[in-house]
Amino acid sequence: MEESKKLDCRGLPCPQPVLQVKDALEQGAGHLEVLVDNEASSKNVQRFAGRMGHVVQVEQVAADYYRLNITAQEGRAENGAHLRAEEYRCNVPDPGEQGGLVYVISADTMGRGNAELGWALMQTYVQTIIQVEPLPQAIIFYNSGVKLVTAESGALEALRVLQSKGVEILVCGTCLDFYQLKSAMQVGHISNMFAIMDTTVRAAKVVSPL
Repeated sequence: MEESKKLDCRGLPCPQPVLQVKDALEQGAGHLEVLVDNEASSKNVQRFAGRMGHVVQVEQVAADYYRLNITAQEGRAENGAHLRAEEYRCNVPDPGEQGGLVYVISADTMGRGNAELGWALMQTYVQTIIQVEPLPQAIIFYNSGVKLVTAESGALEALRVLQSKGVEILVCGTCLDFYQLKSAMQVGHISNMFAIMDTTVRAAKVVSPL
């Protein structure tokens, strides 16, 4: 990794500061000092870097001048491949501030009792999400719930359709590693605890099957 890099993004419209940060991280920068001249750009860069799992410190130097120090974490730069630039335009609110619905799926079975029945019920539950209005802003999978995005799941087609309609599919990377399923993942993108928490705390409503 490069030791450090400075990006002066003052005067650039959104989402250009985010795109420059993404490019610098992908090129191996270990530390970035990013300068922006408005709060929207500052928040966008902070949110993007945090979602990628990097460490961010923000300093407001003046009323219209912000300095962000980003310390890259090893192995996280590839997460930026899933960047949707439209989420980081200055005139577009943070998706989490729009009062969206978020589904959280933390297990591969639904209900208590027979595990085989619970697995079938959970797949049907995910398949049914697309039939219920409103569509969610995001679906989060963690713990054994990550099995629903793998090759063994009958919910993959429904999840692909949801993703094509703009639903964000967040999948816990630590959980995939624990269950040794990273290579079996078929839909969504690998996420981290910052993105999971950021998405849930900003949601207007969080729904989770029991």
